[in-house]
Amino acid sequence: MKNTKTAFAMLFGSLMLILGACKQVQKTDEPKEEPKERVKPPEQIISLEESKSLYDNYSRKRVDLIQQFEMEQNPDEKFRPARFASYDYSTIKQYIDFIEQEAKDAHVDISSLRFYFGNYPDKEKFPDGKKVVHPRQNSIFIVPTIDVDGHNYGFYIGEDGKAKLIKDAVGQKGLGSTKKGEQKAYASFVPTFSSPSAPYAGQSLTLNRGSAGPPPDADY
Repeated sequence: MKNTKTAFAMLFGSLMLILGACKQVQKTDEPKEEPKERVKPPEQIISLEESKSLYDNYSRKRVDLIQQFEMEQNPDEKFRPARFASYDYSTIKQYIDFIEQEAKDAHVDISSLRFYFGNYPDKEKFPDGKKVVHPRQNSIFIVPTIDVDGHNYGFYIGEDGKAKLIKDAVGQKGLGSTKKGEQKAYASFVPTFSSPSAPYAGQSLTLNRGSAGPPPDADY
């Protein structure tokens, strides 16, 4: 009986040593994650003091004029000019992934993001039936651009899956203007549209309808 207990103890001890050795091997074989390189701040980052100055300049030179104009149009309605437009962080990430996907499929490279100023209509609904949350308020909309002959132009994706220039679809001239004032049709990029409905076919890459409103209490 004593010999049996001794043999069992020796067997149990051996198993523990084997299991310990296996764990050590597993730990040793695990790949080590390389430390990620720190991202440097873009050159366009500004200080809090400068951002405060920009905000105050807009307050002095734009807000009163906008408010005065809107009050003249609607004297019986209180109006506070919008001071910001915002999107959920997840929406921005989704937007970036989406336009990169569409650009890759169209075999073009996005050269920049263009932020246009806009103004919401004094209506209850947009043409697509969605509610106008902030009638008459200023807003922004974002347009990705591509480089064509050394110039950046906003683009969308046509029904054929190719990149089309926005200015040729909804612009006033419908043709590209060179520095010398010459008119040039980018035949390889976008066809000449023969009907008003044609330019709106395809996939838009323009982002808008975020949250906007008067100055938030917690910032400036």
